[in-house]
Amino acid sequence: MSDTAMSLDHLRAAILADDGLQQRLITLYDPAAFVPAVLEFAATHDIAMDANTLRAALAVDPAGIDRFMPRAATGLAWPGLRYLPVALSSSATELTIDWINVDGRLTAPFYQETIQQSRHRPLNQLIRPRTPLAQLAPLAPADGRRVPSGFVFHMSRCGSTLVAQMLAADPANIVVSEAPPLDQIIQLLQARPDMPIEQRAEILRAFVAAFGRERYGESGDFVIKLDSWHTIALPLLRRAFPETPWVYLYRDPIEVLVSHARMPGLQAVPGTMPGVYDIPDEDRLHPTDYTATVLAQIGTAALDHFALGGGLLINYDALPQAIETQILPHFGIAPSAAGLAAMRAAAARNSKAPGDTFVADTAQKQREATPVIRAAAEIVADSYAGLERLRRGDIAVR
Repeated sequence: MSDTAMSLDHLRAAILADDGLQQRLITLYDPAAFVPAVLEFAATHDIAMDANTLRAALAVDPAGIDRFMPRAATGLAWPGLRYLPVALSSSATELTIDWINVDGRLTAPFYQETIQQSRHRPLNQLIRPRTPLAQLAPLAPADGRRVPSGFVFHMSRCGSTLVAQMLAADPANIVVSEAPPLDQIIQLLQARPDMPIEQRAEILRAFVAAFGRERYGESGDFVIKLDSWHTIALPLLRRAFPETPWVYLYRDPIEVLVSHARMPGLQAVPGTMPGVYDIPDEDRLHPTDYTATVLAQIGTAALDHFALGGGLLINYDALPQAIETQILPHFGIAPSAAGLAAMRAAAARNSKAPGDTFVADTAQKQREATPVIRAAAEIVADSYAGLERLRRGDIAVR
């Protein structure tokens, strides 16, 4: 290793050991301000460093390509409080977790939006902690063992982002919305039936807790909005978090299919999620029929696993009132008056574009439904009807 590389490694380790410095450096957006601040720190710690070397070390990685690089772990312990998991990666010998320093609470509609913004910070260009997955649970700090107050499962395109945005509007809460690294670990653990379920549950508990540390003094509740296909993993999640209540949100399948016809979600594209669904000859299905088959499997999984306990079914047409009257009590969340006011204000905004006012689209989607969409909705009819009957109490838990 060259002297320059050794100096950079020494500098990175020294910065990682100083939480106060990291809190200051993450607020510096401009390399013109960041570089002098780091050079001053290096000089006071007798670390040989010059401006050109430091600027060259600021590797811009907006697409997160670094996670595919065969880079060894940079340490064993969890990084500082402000760091969040950004991806599962592979070194030459083990699975590892990449972390990123995130300045501020998670308030964007989706986790990945915050991560993309954070990648551009010079501190995250200079320092990219990578720790072994195998050490995540054994080395979890005391503040890294938090259990979620609730899980939000959903059919997709049915109000789950509204729920997450309303909960996140209360600054006391931590709300994680469809985090790709969480999906990675769930899919990985689902693909390992040979591993004892309690071992998988322990890994999942530690991974989930990594999102729930009180990074900015949040003293309220911790809620995770999962991806729609995670209903299939409900047994694993219930094993890991048997006391955490959950809701499943769903909507008239015609309206959901119209939404996917406008802009297909990842789960609506054949071949993008191998091993998640059981769809024979998926490449021969009409795209709308494929999407409907996926929605049916998601809903059927919610029905099949409802007997595991802790669940609450919410139809889209009960939103947003059901958030305050049903979901908050189910999760045991009792917001302050100010927190509740912030949630109610969020309900008036478009959840996926918070700068816009919410406009109801049920009637428009029903008008927009083509004969192809209406025919495909019949594929989802049984699971949708079963959810409605179970929600109303017309049938027993199966």
